Amino acid sequence: MVMARPATAGDAAELVRLRGLMLAAVTGTEPPPGPWQDVAREDLREWLAEPEGSLAAFVVDAPDGGLAACAVGTIERRLGGPTNPDGRVGYVFNVCTDPEHRRRGYSRACMTALLDWYRRRGVRRIDLRASAAGQPLYRSLGFQPTRDPTMRLALPGDPVG
Repeated sequence: MVMARPATAGDAAELVRLRGLMLAAVTGTEPPPGPWQDVAREDLREWLAEPEGSLAAFVVDAPDGGLAACAVGTIERRLGGPTNPDGRVGYVFNVCTDPEHRRRGYSRACMTALLDWYRRRGVRRIDLRASAAGQPLYRSLGFQPTRDPTMRLALPGDPVG
């Protein structure tokens, strides 16, 4: 059985590398190197150093060093509603296995550890956006498609598109 471990601040550079692979898989093009990587590394170092913070990452180490896979998620606080009275929502936003290490259960191990982290914190609603390749894994873990439409606004000066 594959076991994932909690990521540490020392894993930040590898988590950013895996994020680049995930973004390339979703968009079809490798993201260009740039300031986003430095910002992401520094944010991860800070967030992962916080004990009991609202962000967690679980990883599987590659046999040759570095990371083979990861799953990263946060806990967001929103106003409660009828289906989620306390308003806490988990959001999974970075699940990736390095292509050299795929089909070994690494993403499943990372996701299982992340879902356990949410359970320990009492978070019962967890959202994610799934690539076509990731959907079978997420469905097997109990995720279901929603009817909620997603929309996005990029304000001037916002590099997100």
